[in-house]
Amino acid sequence: MARGRLRIYVGAAPGVGKTYAMLSEAHRRVERGTDCVIGFVKHHGRPRTEAMTCGLEAVPRRRLELGGTTYEEMDLDALLARRPEVALVDELAHVNLPGARHAKRWQDVQELLDAGIDVISTVGIQHLESLGDVVESITGVRERETVPDRVVRRADQIELVDMSPEALRRRMAHGHIHRPDEVDAALSNSFRPGNLAALRRLALLWVADRVDECLKRYRSEHQGAGMWGSRERILVGLTGGPEGRTLIRRAACLAGNGAGGEVLALHVSRSDGPTSATPEELAVQRTLVEDLGGTFHHVVGDDVPTALLDFARGVNATQIVLGLSHRRGRPYASGPAVGATVARNCGPDLDVHFVPNDEADTQHGASAARRPRLSPLRTATGWLVGVLGPVLLTLLFKSVLPELGLANDVLLFLTMTVTAALLGGRPPALVSAAVGSLLLNWYFTPPINTFSISDPKNFIAIAVFVGVAVSVASVVDLAARRTEQAARLRAESETLFFLAGSVLGGEASLESLLEQVRETFAMNSAALVERQNDTAPWIRVGSVGTRPAGRPEDGDVDVHVGAHTALVLSGRVLPASDRRVLAAFAAQAVVLLDRQRLQSQAERARELAEGNRIRTALLAAVSHDLRTPLAGIKASVSSLRSDDVEWTEHDRAELLAAIEEGADRLTHLVGNLLDMSRLQTGTVTPLIREVNLDEVVPLALAGIPGSESTVGLDIPESLPMVATDKGLLERVVANIVENAVKYAPSREPVLVAASTLADRVELRVVDRGPGVVDEIKERIFTPFQRYGDSPCGTGVGLGLAVARGFAEAMGGTLHAEDTPGGGLTMVLGLPAVPGRSPAASGLSAAAAP
Repeated sequence: MARGRLRIYVGAAPGVGKTYAMLSEAHRRVERGTDCVIGFVKHHGRPRTEAMTCGLEAVPRRRLELGGTTYEEMDLDALLARRPEVALVDELAHVNLPGARHAKRWQDVQELLDAGIDVISTVGIQHLESLGDVVESITGVRERETVPDRVVRRADQIELVDMSPEALRRRMAHGHIHRPDEVDAALSNSFRPGNLAALRRLALLWVADRVDECLKRYRSEHQGAGMWGSRERILVGLTGGPEGRTLIRRAACLAGNGAGGEVLALHVSRSDGPTSATPEELAVQRTLVEDLGGTFHHVVGDDVPTALLDFARGVNATQIVLGLSHRRGRPYASGPAVGATVARNCGPDLDVHFVPNDEADTQHGASAARRPRLSPLRTATGWLVGVLGPVLLTLLFKSVLPELGLANDVLLFLTMTVTAALLGGRPPALVSAAVGSLLLNWYFTPPINTFSISDPKNFIAIAVFVGVAVSVASVVDLAARRTEQAARLRAESETLFFLAGSVLGGEASLESLLEQVRETFAMNSAALVERQNDTAPWIRVGSVGTRPAGRPEDGDVDVHVGAHTALVLSGRVLPASDRRVLAAFAAQAVVLLDRQRLQSQAERARELAEGNRIRTALLAAVSHDLRTPLAGIKASVSSLRSDDVEWTEHDRAELLAAIEEGADRLTHLVGNLLDMSRLQTGTVTPLIREVNLDEVVPLALAGIPGSESTVGLDIPESLPMVATDKGLLERVVANIVENAVKYAPSREPVLVAASTLADRVELRVVDRGPGVVDEIKERIFTPFQRYGDSPCGTGVGLGLAVARGFAEAMGGTLHAEDTPGGGLTMVLGLPAVPGRSPAASGLSAAAAP
């Protein structure tokens, strides 16, 4: 059975029209004869969205009872039994109620897809797991309902439903998104223009990245596909000279001219010779490009222009920036051949920019003159000089200068041999020496036209000629080989320098290191595999690229680190000279793997240390804070039982009141300690049901002494009901208000006010006390922490920690804000019950006497 196809509509914020677009697509498919049904669609009371559900078949929903309240969820079994061609499933990140087969709705969708049913769904950008921290920093709210990014990435189609912040705020103001009583709060909080613009940018960039992934996958599957400039990617070719800083800044300006531009800096180390690059300058340029938001890359290539163009096409670059020298005869800072070759072979899909810079004049003069390996043209010239040179000299001497003498003839032949050695190396020089010695012996050494030598002096001259020629050829060849070896070592040192720099800089993860290996050696994939023993199967612990190998024998190159770990590369076979650097990468990959594991162990150790710290603080609290009320109770009881003192009724009443106050303090302290213990062990199980906030808050305030005169209430009756645990909510409110009363000035009452914000209800506890600086706003929610370590009154510093723990267990949030004019405001956010106002529920009427 073929797996179904998934189409997802992504939106930046509620109300942009994701559900409407999904229903519109369903109507189009129904008109074409497709069997399309509604599995679950939530219109949120929006008339236009509700009207779009008309004419579409809907599978009846499943009803679940929870806390005496009936809720509706998608009936997965009924939808599977119906087996439509296409199912509409709204809100992909929704968390199912207890009793459902799966915990999350996206898991229901996966089962539908496995059954061969196509699914159309919706998701808000704020519900993606990877963006949770970013969204929280923008909106101040942490989303509880999330969906893994991999689920959305694997969708067959992803479509962005976009709307400008101004248009979305107009929709909100006209009542098309929230109820009229929620509009003002939403416009002043989550629907602020800045919030909407930031979320919109986040959605656009996320979808653009998914498009890039599809483009790369398509181009890898279609090797002949060209490059498309869907997004400006500026590739900077760096030689290691100081002009590279100018090139990077110019590339950043070019990238900034277009939306979403990206800068990639590339340094190519030639393995066939030394370069003028210095590690210090390359480190500066690496830092500069990263500060400008770009990425730095380093590859090894014998042909610099080819490596540059291959990398550009591999990353789908749209422009290349190279340096241009003002020096005559040296037009390109990266070498005459590099710039000319890149410009000639870039094709119509790449733009090449040459940036003039005077600093390039002195940077490359020496390196261009030192050719590390003899070029084919130079070698051919050496052979021509070595073979034809002696012949031409012979013709010249016989016809034009017959009377030079043997000594001069030998010197000129030696000059020709040295020239051949300098041009072509040892082989042409040896051939030149052999040809020259034979010609000297035949034509210029008596007896002429024979290979015999009558005068010993002539024999010595020819022998010296051959010896000098061979010596010069050997020296030239040795110099060339040493130069090539130095070039190889230079390339290896540069590669190892970048490896060490990335690791010491703390920026390297195992995946980034493997990607660096893949880029450096131009491989298709790189993987790190390990096994427990010699007979256990290999396990891939990290990989990058396409189709990474799972075993050493499956790759083209493998380097073992120890007996049970190996780095495996796929793409081509590397020469033995590259394996030394590859071994360094492999060793570093194992170090990073061990470091990641040590970090996870350290995290577990920190958790254990935190638990130990709490236990230690608990013992301190029991030994100090609990003994104080016990001492008061003991003293009062001992006084009452004393027979030698005649207590008046007033005295007895005061002693009994002291006993009662000490018992209440003990009860409160022990209750907080037990609550904290439950939170630490994860045994808090809230009973979620619909609750009226104006019923719970007065009950919570009743247990706070003097709250009638020190606390003011502003709880509108029109607030929607909240889905929470009534008992836990009472404890949360009591702890927050008690803390506010403790620090509030005696003449300034504490205000408890509530309002709606989108799909939540916020309870604000406002005091006019000394307030808390931003740096320690989060610290006050840590167990056994008291502001300034000198609280107004008694306690062990658990009130706010317990309050936040209970709030989060109920699906709510608790955070601190500054009170305008001075003081601190505690903001408790609770999930509202959609469409359930107190009047509609009938609970208020039932509670009335």
